[in-house]
Amino acid sequence: MTARNVTLVGLGAMGLGMAQSLLRAGHHVTGLDHDPARLAAFAADGGAVAGNAAQAHTALAEAEAVILVVVNAQQTEAVLFGPEGISGQLRKGAVILSCATFAPHYAVDFERRAETCGLLYLDAPISGGAAKAAQGKLSIMASGRAVAFTAARPFLDAMAETVFELGDRAGAGSAMKIVNQLLAGIHVVSTAEALTFGMGQGIDPKLMVDVLSRCAGSSWMFQNRGPFIADGDYRPHSAVEIFVKDLGIVTQAAEDAGLSVPLAKTALNRFLEAREAGFGREGDVAVAKLYAEEGHCAIPGWPRKTGE
Repeated sequence: MTARNVTLVGLGAMGLGMAQSLLRAGHHVTGLDHDPARLAAFAADGGAVAGNAAQAHTALAEAEAVILVVVNAQQTEAVLFGPEGISGQLRKGAVILSCATFAPHYAVDFERRAETCGLLYLDAPISGGAAKAAQGKLSIMASGRAVAFTAARPFLDAMAETVFELGDRAGAGSAMKIVNQLLAGIHVVSTAEALTFGMGQGIDPKLMVDVLSRCAGSSWMFQNRGPFIADGDYRPHSAVEIFVKDLGIVTQAAEDAGLSVPLAKTALNRFLEAREAGFGREGDVAVAKLYAEEGHCAIPGWPRKTGE
């Protein structure tokens, strides 16, 4: 495999794992992030980091690809086309892999604007969580021109176990991702509801995770998030605020299309309630705390013991 120069913007839980996977595949990877601690963590893994504007400019000018692992459409637009946007620093023909979750019309617009700058654009939202990002086993729901897929292929192969090619223009990847997020958000809430309900019936949560993971009621989210609830682990592997954003996108897109999504709205309301209760930056499984409080019962890690 030929080593390629790639710059990754956003070294959070997902971005760091993706950058590590690119490194393992032999690519020359430069990480950009506003958080010095994240840059230090990637540097400790052997990656290059751009700690100032001059270093960032050099990395971007040399990059064959830039991978954006930021939060939303607004951040994506600012990074690409804002006053200090990188679109003017990339060489012609470089490919942008845009991995944030947002409504499809943004992807269509970003592709158009990137092509105006002589750049390739791949609508490439991701799924699989931080662990699979670190293993190079993500699922990527991608759409874009054939030439963008060709340019992105070495990087896709390093980061993903499965790349779904969903169309020859941007937009289809983002559309598929918000369908995924509709299901994922509902499944997180249903996992929290089921486990707190079961605990109220006197069943040990770890036993429920073990049994139900092998029964018909299971889901990927149950198997992934259930252990967090059973262990009382509310660290932000993926935060409540992420599903406030993503299910907000889902419900708005449904409203625009005249479609009914009552389950998604119910799940969104649970996440909104969790954020209002002060759990917004905790793991998305913190919605379980709402059920525990409503049922006046204790669950692992909640309520906290005195002094914690």
